[in-house]
Amino acid sequence: MGRRLIQRLEGERPRYAVSEGEEAHWLEGSFGRWRRGGPVEGLERFSLLVPCEPTKIVALGRNYSSHAQEMGRPLADEPIIFLKPPSSLLAHGARIVLPRLAQRVDYEGELAVVIGRKAKRVRAAEAGDYILGLTCGNDVTARDLQEMDGQWTRSKGFDTFCPLGPHLALDLDPGDLLLRTWLNGELRQEARTREMIFDVGEILAYISAVMTLEPGDVILTGTPKGVGQLKPGDAVEVEIEGIGSLRNSVVQEGYGEE
Repeated sequence: MGRRLIQRLEGERPRYAVSEGEEAHWLEGSFGRWRRGGPVEGLERFSLLVPCEPTKIVALGRNYSSHAQEMGRPLADEPIIFLKPPSSLLAHGARIVLPRLAQRVDYEGELAVVIGRKAKRVRAAEAGDYILGLTCGNDVTARDLQEMDGQWTRSKGFDTFCPLGPHLALDLDPGDLLLRTWLNGELRQEARTREMIFDVGEILAYISAVMTLEPGDVILTGTPKGVGQLKPGDAVEVEIEGIGSLRNSVVQEGYGEE
């Protein structure tokens, strides 16, 4: 495994570190403008956080033909984009909360791309210059509300509906990676990123023609076929070749919670 960017909680202080093999060192400064800090001792003992700080999360719908077919939808002529709020972010190992407002909530395993520097009107061929790293994402969706609303803000935007992690792979080509999603140990999704209708370069060019992407922003690149329902007590895992596995358990929203 190559270089990894990790954000962990040291006491009550979030800190970034870069690890490679058995060695790791802290990073000092603001996101994407770091300087090398001292060595990290016992990196595993720190609590794991989401490995970026996005101003926005831009996601793609129906970017695998297999998923469009299973949903009974036509293939798109251009990328279908929507936003998830940063308040929907959830760290590796934390719990997805099924809201009382929804009757059906689905997992959607995806490759996530994290931006490393400001991107505006980027050419597809130059997309790699603007990418900091890749990680695993889960575009959790309240399917019944998506159908009811006719647009996706509410169904995609609940707290805990964007698990991301466990870390960023910093030296990985997104073009042909194996993506798998497991539910309670059973394989539910399997595809390679080369099967995406629009590749990462095309996606970044399309989005950056619409809005400026800032360091730390996240692009969710779409999910393949095999999406399915989450229930309390489930464990869902998104695994991507060269990155690792994002694992989250599932609980039902309770009453009287803050």
